[in-house]
Amino acid sequence: MHIELTALHWVYLAFIGFILALLVKRRDTTLVCVAGIFTLGLLATASLDGSVSGIFNSFIYATKELLGTIFIISIIVAMSRVLILTGINEAMIRPLTGFLRTPAMAFWGIGLIMLATSLFFWPSPGVALIGAVLLPVAVRVGLPALGAAMAMNLFGHGIALSGDYIIQGAPKLTADAAGLPVSAVMAASVPLVIVMGAVTTIAAYWLMRKDMSSGKWKDGRVETVAAPESGALIVLTQPVKRALAIVIPLLFALDVAVMLAFRLQGGDATALIGGTAVVILIGVTMLAHRNQGLEQTTSYLIEGFQFGFRVFGPVIPIAAFFYLGDAAFGELFGGDALQGSHGIVNDMGVALANAVPMNGTVASVTLTVTGAITGLDGSGFSGISLVGSIAHMFSAAVGSGAATLTALGQIAGIWVGGGTLIPWALIPAAAICGVSPFELARRNLKPVLIGLAATTVVAIFLV
Repeated sequence: MHIELTALHWVYLAFIGFILALLVKRRDTTLVCVAGIFTLGLLATASLDGSVSGIFNSFIYATKELLGTIFIISIIVAMSRVLILTGINEAMIRPLTGFLRTPAMAFWGIGLIMLATSLFFWPSPGVALIGAVLLPVAVRVGLPALGAAMAMNLFGHGIALSGDYIIQGAPKLTADAAGLPVSAVMAASVPLVIVMGAVTTIAAYWLMRKDMSSGKWKDGRVETVAAPESGALIVLTQPVKRALAIVIPLLFALDVAVMLAFRLQGGDATALIGGTAVVILIGVTMLAHRNQGLEQTTSYLIEGFQFGFRVFGPVIPIAAFFYLGDAAFGELFGGDALQGSHGIVNDMGVALANAVPMNGTVASVTLTVTGAITGLDGSGFSGISLVGSIAHMFSAAVGSGAATLTALGQIAGIWVGGGTLIPWALIPAAAICGVSPFELARRNLKPVLIGLAATTVVAIFLV
Protein backbone atom coordinates (compact mmCIF):
# COMPACT_ATOMS: atom_id res chain seq x y z
CA MET A 1 0.00 0.00 0.00
CA HIS A 2 1.64 3.23 -1.16
CA ILE A 3 0.57 6.61 0.24
CA GLU A 4 1.89 9.90 -1.10
CA LEU A 5 1.98 12.57 1.58
CA THR A 6 0.78 16.01 0.51
CA ALA A 7 1.12 19.50 1.95
CA LEU A 8 -1.96 18.81 4.07
CA HIS A 9 -0.20 15.94 5.83
CA TRP A 10 2.96 17.93 6.54
CA VAL A 11 1.07 20.99 7.76
CA TYR A 12 -1.05 18.82 10.05
CA LEU A 13 2.11 17.19 11.43
CA ALA A 14 3.73 20.59 12.00
CA PHE A 15 0.75 21.84 13.97
CA ILE A 16 0.74 18.66 16.06
CA GLY A 17 4.33 19.47 16.98
CA PHE A 18 3.36 23.03 17.99
CA ILE A 19 0.40 21.82 20.06
CA LEU A 20 2.38 19.12 21.89
CA ALA A 21 5.16 21.60 22.66
CA LEU A 22 2.65 24.02 24.18
CA LEU A 23 1.01 21.25 26.21
CA VAL A 24 4.39 20.24 27.65
CA LYS A 25 5.04 23.88 28.58
CA ARG A 26 1.51 24.14 30.09
CA ARG A 27 0.51 26.89 27.68
CA ASP A 28 -2.92 27.34 26.15
CA THR A 29 -3.34 25.75 22.73
CA THR A 30 -6.62 27.28 21.50
CA LEU A 31 -5.03 29.85 19.20
CA VAL A 32 -2.70 27.32 17.57
CA CYS A 33 -5.57 24.86 17.07
CA VAL A 34 -7.75 27.49 15.42
CA ALA A 35 -4.83 28.53 13.21
CA GLY A 36 -4.30 24.88 12.26
CA ILE A 37 -7.96 24.38 11.33
CA PHE A 38 -7.92 27.58 9.26
CA THR A 39 -4.68 26.64 7.48
CA LEU A 40 -5.86 23.12 6.65
CA GLY A 41 -9.18 24.49 5.43
CA LEU A 42 -7.42 27.02 3.24
CA LEU A 43 -5.20 24.33 1.72
CA ALA A 44 -8.15 22.00 1.13
CA THR A 45 -10.67 24.48 -0.26
CA ALA A 46 -8.49 27.33 -1.58
CA SER A 47 -11.33 29.48 -0.28
CA LEU A 48 -11.20 32.08 2.47
CA ASP A 49 -14.87 31.79 3.35
CA GLY A 50 -14.67 27.98 3.37
CA SER A 51 -11.70 27.93 5.73
CA VAL A 52 -13.25 30.51 8.07
CA SER A 53 -16.55 28.61 8.12
CA GLY A 54 -14.59 25.42 8.75
CA ILE A 55 -13.41 26.78 12.11
CA PHE A 56 -16.97 27.08 13.40
CA ASN A 57 -18.13 23.85 11.79
CA SER A 58 -15.21 21.94 13.29
CA PHE A 59 -16.21 23.23 16.74
CA ILE A 60 -19.75 21.96 16.12
CA TYR A 61 -18.39 18.59 14.98
CA ALA A 62 -16.19 18.23 18.08
CA THR A 63 -19.05 19.23 20.37
CA LYS A 64 -21.35 16.62 18.83
CA GLU A 65 -18.67 13.96 19.26
CA LEU A 66 -18.11 14.94 22.90
CA LEU A 67 -21.73 15.64 23.82
CA GLY A 68 -22.42 12.29 25.47
CA THR A 69 -19.39 12.68 27.71
CA ILE A 70 -20.28 16.30 28.52
CA PHE A 71 -23.78 15.24 29.57
CA ILE A 72 -22.77 12.32 31.79
CA ILE A 73 -20.19 14.46 33.59
CA SER A 74 -22.65 17.32 34.04
CA ILE A 75 -25.39 15.06 35.41
CA ILE A 76 -23.03 13.26 37.80
CA VAL A 77 -21.81 16.64 39.08
CA ALA A 78 -25.39 17.85 39.57
CA MET A 79 -26.25 14.68 41.49
CA SER A 80 -23.06 14.92 43.54
CA ARG A 81 -23.93 18.47 44.53
CA VAL A 82 -27.23 17.53 46.16
CA LEU A 83 -25.69 14.46 47.79
CA ILE A 84 -22.96 16.63 49.33
CA LEU A 85 -25.40 19.29 50.54
CA THR A 86 -27.63 16.70 52.19
CA GLY A 87 -24.74 14.80 53.80
CA ILE A 88 -25.70 11.59 51.98
CA ASN A 89 -22.31 11.50 50.24
CA GLU A 90 -20.60 11.51 53.63
CA ALA A 91 -22.72 8.60 54.81
CA MET A 92 -22.01 6.65 51.60
CA ILE A 93 -18.24 6.91 51.74
CA ARG A 94 -17.78 6.34 55.47
CA PRO A 95 -17.62 2.50 55.19
CA LEU A 96 -15.00 2.75 52.44
CA THR A 97 -12.56 4.68 54.59
CA GLY A 98 -11.72 1.44 56.40
CA PHE A 99 -10.40 -0.12 53.19
CA LEU A 100 -8.57 2.85 51.63
CA ARG A 101 -6.56 4.08 54.60
CA THR A 102 -3.40 5.38 52.89
CA PRO A 103 -2.58 7.18 49.63
CA ALA A 104 -0.97 4.00 48.27
CA MET A 105 -4.01 1.88 49.09
CA ALA A 106 -6.26 4.52 47.54
CA PHE A 107 -4.22 4.71 44.31
CA TRP A 108 -3.98 0.97 43.75
CA GLY A 109 -7.45 0.25 45.13
CA ILE A 110 -9.16 2.77 42.84
CA GLY A 111 -7.05 1.54 39.92
CA LEU A 112 -7.92 -2.15 40.41
CA ILE A 113 -11.62 -1.41 40.90
CA MET A 114 -11.55 0.70 37.74
CA LEU A 115 -9.77 -2.11 35.86
CA ALA A 116 -12.36 -4.69 36.85
CA THR A 117 -15.26 -2.39 35.98
CA SER A 118 -13.80 -1.27 32.66
CA LEU A 119 -13.22 -4.80 31.45
CA PHE A 120 -16.98 -5.35 31.47
CA PHE A 121 -18.37 -1.93 30.53
CA TRP A 122 -15.49 0.04 29.00
CA PRO A 123 -14.02 2.93 30.98
CA SER A 124 -16.29 5.98 30.60
CA PRO A 125 -19.26 4.62 32.58
CA GLY A 126 -16.84 3.27 35.18
CA VAL A 127 -15.19 6.67 35.64
CA ALA A 128 -18.52 8.33 36.37
CA LEU A 129 -19.58 5.60 38.76
CA ILE A 130 -16.30 5.07 40.64
CA GLY A 131 -15.12 8.67 40.69
CA ALA A 132 -18.28 10.01 42.28
CA VAL A 133 -18.05 7.48 45.14
CA LEU A 134 -14.33 6.91 45.73
CA LEU A 135 -12.75 10.30 45.00
CA PRO A 136 -13.79 11.86 48.36
CA VAL A 137 -12.34 8.85 50.19
CA ALA A 138 -9.06 9.06 48.28
CA VAL A 139 -8.64 12.79 48.92
CA ARG A 140 -9.44 12.33 52.59
CA VAL A 141 -6.62 9.80 53.08
CA GLY A 142 -4.09 12.00 51.29
CA LEU A 143 -4.16 10.90 47.63
CA PRO A 144 -4.25 14.02 45.44
CA ALA A 145 -7.23 14.36 43.12
CA LEU A 146 -4.84 14.25 40.16
CA GLY A 147 -3.42 10.98 41.51
CA ALA A 148 -6.92 9.49 41.66
CA ALA A 149 -7.55 10.64 38.09
CA MET A 150 -4.29 8.99 37.00
CA ALA A 151 -5.27 5.71 38.65
CA MET A 152 -8.70 5.62 37.00
CA ASN A 153 -7.29 6.70 33.68
CA LEU A 154 -4.28 4.37 33.45
CA PHE A 155 -6.09 1.28 34.71
CA GLY A 156 -9.33 1.92 32.80
CA HIS A 157 -8.55 3.66 29.52
CA GLY A 158 -5.09 2.08 29.49
CA ILE A 159 -4.88 -1.51 30.75
CA ALA A 160 -8.54 -2.56 30.45
CA LEU A 161 -9.27 -0.92 27.11
CA SER A 162 -6.03 -1.97 25.41
CA GLY A 163 -6.61 -5.64 26.27
CA ASP A 164 -10.40 -5.55 25.99
CA TYR A 165 -10.62 -9.23 26.92
CA ILE A 166 -14.32 -9.34 27.82
CA ILE A 167 -16.04 -7.17 25.19
CA GLN A 168 -13.32 -7.95 22.59
CA GLY A 169 -14.01 -4.94 20.39
CA ALA A 170 -10.36 -3.96 19.95
CA PRO A 171 -8.88 -7.43 19.27
CA LYS A 172 -11.72 -8.18 16.84
CA LEU A 173 -10.85 -5.09 14.76
CA THR A 174 -7.13 -5.74 14.69
CA ALA A 175 -7.42 -9.50 14.20
CA ASP A 176 -9.80 -9.14 11.24
CA ALA A 177 -7.49 -6.62 9.58
CA ALA A 178 -4.46 -8.88 10.16
CA GLY A 179 -6.27 -12.00 8.94
CA LEU A 180 -5.86 -13.75 12.30
CA PRO A 181 -8.22 -15.42 14.78
CA VAL A 182 -9.27 -13.12 17.61
CA SER A 183 -8.03 -15.69 20.12
CA ALA A 184 -4.50 -15.53 18.65
CA VAL A 185 -4.29 -11.74 19.04
CA MET A 186 -5.72 -11.89 22.55
CA ALA A 187 -3.25 -14.58 23.62
CA ALA A 188 -0.34 -12.65 22.13
CA SER A 189 -1.45 -9.45 23.87
CA VAL A 190 -1.44 -10.92 27.40
CA PRO A 191 2.31 -10.55 28.15
CA LEU A 192 2.38 -7.16 26.40
CA VAL A 193 -0.62 -5.81 28.31
CA ILE A 194 0.88 -7.04 31.59
CA VAL A 195 4.23 -5.37 30.89
CA MET A 196 2.64 -2.16 29.64
CA GLY A 197 0.24 -1.95 32.56
CA ALA A 198 2.75 -2.84 35.27
CA VAL A 199 5.56 -0.58 34.03
CA THR A 200 3.28 2.40 33.37
CA THR A 201 1.34 2.33 36.63
CA ILE A 202 4.43 1.67 38.78
CA ALA A 203 6.28 4.50 37.01
CA ALA A 204 3.29 6.82 37.44
CA TYR A 205 2.99 6.05 41.16
CA TRP A 206 6.73 6.36 41.78
CA LEU A 207 6.93 9.71 39.96
CA MET A 208 3.89 10.98 41.86
CA ARG A 209 5.33 10.06 45.24
CA LYS A 210 8.73 11.47 44.28
CA ASP A 211 7.25 14.84 43.27
CA MET A 212 5.01 14.96 46.33
CA SER A 213 8.01 14.36 48.60
CA SER A 214 10.07 17.05 46.88
CA GLY A 215 7.24 19.58 46.82
CA LYS A 216 7.08 19.66 43.01
CA TRP A 217 3.61 18.13 42.76
CA LYS A 218 0.91 20.32 41.20
CA ASP A 219 -2.61 18.99 41.41
CA GLY A 220 -3.93 21.02 38.49
CA ARG A 221 -7.27 21.56 40.24
CA VAL A 222 -10.08 23.28 38.39
CA GLU A 223 -13.46 24.39 39.66
CA THR A 224 -15.45 21.40 40.84
CA VAL A 225 -18.26 20.49 43.21
CA ALA A 226 -17.21 22.48 46.22
CA ALA A 227 -17.71 21.26 49.76
CA PRO A 228 -20.52 23.30 51.31
CA GLU A 229 -20.23 25.56 54.31
CA SER A 230 -21.76 24.03 57.42
CA GLY A 231 -24.64 26.52 57.29
CA ALA A 232 -25.46 25.53 53.73
CA LEU A 233 -26.12 21.89 54.58
CA ILE A 234 -29.66 20.62 54.07
CA VAL A 235 -30.86 18.86 57.18
CA LEU A 236 -32.13 15.30 56.78
CA THR A 237 -32.74 12.92 59.63
CA GLN A 238 -30.06 10.31 60.26
CA PRO A 239 -32.36 7.36 59.41
CA VAL A 240 -33.23 8.96 56.06
CA LYS A 241 -29.57 9.66 55.25
CA ARG A 242 -28.56 6.13 56.16
CA ALA A 243 -31.37 4.67 54.07
CA LEU A 244 -30.46 6.77 51.03
CA ALA A 245 -26.76 5.96 51.51
CA ILE A 246 -27.75 2.30 51.04
CA VAL A 247 -30.36 2.75 48.30
CA ILE A 248 -28.20 4.90 45.99
CA PRO A 249 -25.26 2.44 45.72
CA LEU A 250 -27.83 -0.35 45.29
CA LEU A 251 -29.34 1.49 42.32
CA PHE A 252 -25.93 1.75 40.68
CA ALA A 253 -25.26 -1.90 41.52
CA LEU A 254 -28.55 -2.72 39.79
CA ASP A 255 -27.23 -0.80 36.76
CA VAL A 256 -24.18 -3.06 36.76
CA ALA A 257 -26.41 -6.14 36.88
CA VAL A 258 -28.50 -4.83 33.98
CA MET A 259 -25.35 -4.12 31.95
CA LEU A 260 -24.19 -7.68 32.51
CA ALA A 261 -27.57 -9.23 31.78
CA PHE A 262 -28.22 -7.26 28.60
CA ARG A 263 -24.57 -6.81 27.58
CA LEU A 264 -24.83 -3.03 27.52
CA GLN A 265 -21.55 -1.37 26.51
CA GLY A 266 -20.11 2.03 25.77
CA GLY A 267 -22.78 4.66 25.13
CA ASP A 268 -25.65 2.40 26.23
CA ALA A 269 -23.97 1.74 29.57
CA THR A 270 -23.21 5.43 30.02
CA ALA A 271 -26.84 6.31 29.25
CA LEU A 272 -28.09 3.88 31.89
CA ILE A 273 -25.83 5.40 34.54
CA GLY A 274 -26.75 8.93 33.45
CA GLY A 275 -30.47 8.19 33.60
CA THR A 276 -30.08 6.63 37.05
CA ALA A 277 -28.18 9.72 38.24
CA VAL A 278 -31.03 11.96 37.02
CA VAL A 279 -33.59 9.84 38.88
CA ILE A 280 -31.48 10.01 42.06
CA LEU A 281 -31.03 13.77 41.64
CA ILE A 282 -34.79 14.32 41.31
CA GLY A 283 -35.74 11.97 44.15
CA VAL A 284 -33.23 13.38 46.66
CA THR A 285 -33.97 16.99 45.67
CA MET A 286 -37.74 16.56 46.09
CA LEU A 287 -37.19 14.86 49.45
CA ALA A 288 -34.73 17.47 50.69
CA HIS A 289 -36.32 20.67 49.36
CA ARG A 290 -39.98 19.64 49.43
CA ASN A 291 -42.02 22.62 48.16
CA GLN A 292 -38.96 24.08 46.41
CA GLY A 293 -38.03 20.76 44.83
CA LEU A 294 -39.20 21.65 41.32
CA GLU A 295 -37.10 24.80 41.19
CA GLN A 296 -34.10 23.29 42.95
CA THR A 297 -33.98 20.33 40.53
CA THR A 298 -33.55 22.78 37.66
CA SER A 299 -30.99 24.74 39.69
CA TYR A 300 -28.84 21.65 40.29
CA LEU A 301 -29.02 20.67 36.61
CA ILE A 302 -27.98 24.17 35.56
CA GLU A 303 -25.06 24.05 37.99
CA GLY A 304 -24.00 20.68 36.58
CA PHE A 305 -24.17 21.80 32.96
CA GLN A 306 -22.32 25.02 33.74
CA PHE A 307 -19.54 22.92 35.20
CA GLY A 308 -19.54 20.50 32.25
CA PHE A 309 -19.26 23.16 29.57
CA ARG A 310 -16.76 25.19 31.62
CA VAL A 311 -14.48 22.15 31.80
CA PHE A 312 -14.96 21.11 28.19
CA GLY A 313 -14.76 24.62 26.72
CA PRO A 314 -10.94 24.75 26.46
CA VAL A 315 -10.87 21.23 25.03
CA ILE A 316 -13.28 21.69 22.11
CA PRO A 317 -10.81 23.66 19.90
CA ILE A 318 -8.02 21.09 20.31
CA ALA A 319 -10.47 18.23 19.78
CA ALA A 320 -11.76 19.98 16.65
CA PHE A 321 -8.24 20.13 15.23
CA PHE A 322 -7.36 16.52 15.96
CA TYR A 323 -10.66 15.20 14.62
CA LEU A 324 -9.57 16.58 11.26
CA GLY A 325 -7.01 13.79 11.22
CA ASP A 326 -9.78 11.28 10.62
CA ALA A 327 -13.26 11.28 9.08
CA ALA A 328 -14.06 14.88 10.07
CA PHE A 329 -11.82 16.32 7.34
CA GLY A 330 -13.88 14.99 4.46
CA GLU A 331 -17.12 15.94 6.16
CA LEU A 332 -16.04 19.53 6.83
CA PHE A 333 -13.90 20.34 3.80
CA GLY A 334 -14.95 17.74 1.22
CA GLY A 335 -13.04 14.68 0.06
CA ASP A 336 -11.42 16.13 -3.07
CA ALA A 337 -8.27 17.24 -1.22
CA LEU A 338 -7.61 13.74 0.12
CA GLN A 339 -8.79 11.42 -2.62
CA GLY A 340 -7.84 7.81 -1.94
CA SER A 341 -6.86 8.72 1.61
CA HIS A 342 -7.66 6.78 4.76
CA GLY A 343 -7.46 9.96 6.86
CA ILE A 344 -4.46 12.19 7.52
CA VAL A 345 -3.14 10.33 10.59
CA ASN A 346 -3.67 6.91 9.02
CA ASP A 347 -1.86 8.05 5.87
CA MET A 348 1.12 9.11 7.97
CA GLY A 349 1.13 5.73 9.69
CA VAL A 350 1.18 3.91 6.35
CA ALA A 351 3.90 6.20 5.01
CA LEU A 352 6.06 5.47 8.06
CA ALA A 353 5.56 1.73 7.62
CA ASN A 354 6.58 1.96 3.95
CA ALA A 355 9.71 3.97 4.76
CA VAL A 356 11.51 1.49 7.02
CA PRO A 357 13.44 -1.75 6.35
CA MET A 358 12.09 -5.05 7.65
CA ASN A 359 13.37 -7.05 10.60
CA GLY A 360 11.92 -7.96 13.99
CA THR A 361 13.35 -4.98 15.85
CA VAL A 362 12.40 -2.38 13.26
CA ALA A 363 8.98 -3.98 12.78
CA SER A 364 8.23 -3.79 16.52
CA VAL A 365 9.39 -0.20 16.88
CA THR A 366 7.50 0.84 13.77
CA LEU A 367 4.27 -0.83 14.92
CA THR A 368 4.49 1.02 18.24
CA VAL A 369 5.08 4.37 16.54
CA THR A 370 2.41 3.70 13.91
CA GLY A 371 -0.12 2.72 16.56
CA ALA A 372 0.68 5.87 18.53
CA ILE A 373 0.28 8.03 15.41
CA THR A 374 -3.10 6.53 14.55
CA GLY A 375 -4.20 7.26 18.13
CA LEU A 376 -3.63 10.99 17.73
CA ASP A 377 -7.25 11.54 16.67
CA GLY A 378 -8.27 10.69 20.24
CA SER A 379 -10.42 7.70 19.38
CA GLY A 380 -8.02 4.84 19.98
CA PHE A 381 -10.16 2.59 17.80
CA SER A 382 -10.29 4.42 14.47
CA GLY A 383 -6.77 3.43 13.39
CA ILE A 384 -6.28 -0.03 14.86
CA SER A 385 -7.68 -1.79 11.80
CA LEU A 386 -4.92 -0.09 9.83
CA VAL A 387 -2.41 -1.24 12.45
CA GLY A 388 -3.63 -4.82 11.95
CA SER A 389 -3.08 -4.54 8.21
CA ILE A 390 0.43 -3.17 8.66
CA ALA A 391 1.25 -5.91 11.19
CA HIS A 392 0.17 -8.51 8.63
CA MET A 393 2.41 -6.93 6.00
CA PHE A 394 5.39 -6.70 8.37
CA SER A 395 5.03 -10.25 9.67
CA ALA A 396 5.02 -11.56 6.11
CA ALA A 397 8.30 -9.76 5.48
CA VAL A 398 9.87 -10.85 8.77
CA GLY A 399 8.48 -14.38 8.57
CA SER A 400 6.96 -14.54 12.07
CA GLY A 401 5.27 -12.62 14.86
CA ALA A 402 1.97 -11.65 13.20
CA ALA A 403 -0.11 -11.90 16.37
CA THR A 404 2.52 -10.18 18.54
CA LEU A 405 2.94 -7.27 16.13
CA THR A 406 -0.83 -6.90 15.81
CA ALA A 407 -1.26 -6.84 19.59
CA LEU A 408 1.60 -4.35 19.98
CA GLY A 409 0.07 -1.90 17.51
CA GLN A 410 -3.31 -2.30 19.20
CA ILE A 411 -1.84 -1.51 22.62
CA ALA A 412 0.06 1.55 21.37
CA GLY A 413 -2.96 2.94 19.51
CA ILE A 414 -5.34 2.57 22.43
CA TRP A 415 -2.96 3.75 25.16
CA VAL A 416 -2.28 6.94 23.19
CA GLY A 417 -5.70 7.55 21.63
CA GLY A 418 -8.05 5.75 23.99
CA GLY A 419 -7.70 8.20 26.82
CA THR A 420 -4.32 8.43 28.56
CA LEU A 421 -2.47 11.07 26.51
CA ILE A 422 -4.97 12.92 24.30
CA PRO A 423 -6.55 15.61 26.53
CA TRP A 424 -10.17 15.41 25.36
CA ALA A 425 -10.20 11.62 25.49
CA LEU A 426 -9.24 11.63 29.17
CA ILE A 427 -11.72 14.34 30.17
CA PRO A 428 -14.11 11.95 31.98
CA ALA A 429 -11.51 11.12 34.64
CA ALA A 430 -10.22 14.71 34.79
CA ALA A 431 -13.69 16.25 35.13
CA ILE A 432 -14.94 13.84 37.78
CA CYS A 433 -11.78 14.50 39.82
CA GLY A 434 -11.87 18.25 39.22
CA VAL A 435 -8.40 18.47 37.64
CA SER A 436 -7.14 19.92 34.38
CA PRO A 437 -7.19 17.39 31.52
CA PHE A 438 -4.05 19.01 30.15
CA GLU A 439 -2.24 18.53 33.46
CA LEU A 440 -3.43 14.93 33.56
CA ALA A 441 -2.12 14.35 30.03
CA ARG A 442 1.22 15.91 30.95
CA ARG A 443 1.46 13.80 34.11
CA ASN A 444 0.66 10.61 32.14
CA LEU A 445 3.13 11.36 29.34
CA LYS A 446 6.38 10.10 30.90
CA PRO A 447 4.95 6.88 32.46
CA VAL A 448 3.13 5.95 29.22
CA LEU A 449 6.24 6.54 27.10
CA ILE A 450 8.31 4.43 29.53
CA GLY A 451 5.68 1.71 29.34
CA LEU A 452 5.58 1.76 25.54
CA ALA A 453 9.38 1.51 25.38
CA ALA A 454 9.44 -1.48 27.76
CA THR A 455 6.58 -3.19 25.91
CA THR A 456 8.29 -2.70 22.57
CA VAL A 457 11.48 -4.30 23.90
CA VAL A 458 9.50 -7.32 25.11
CA ALA A 459 7.75 -7.56 21.74
CA ILE A 460 11.11 -7.57 19.94
CA PHE A 461 12.06 -10.74 21.82
CA LEU A 462 8.65 -12.33 21.22
CA VAL A 463 8.65 -11.64 17.47
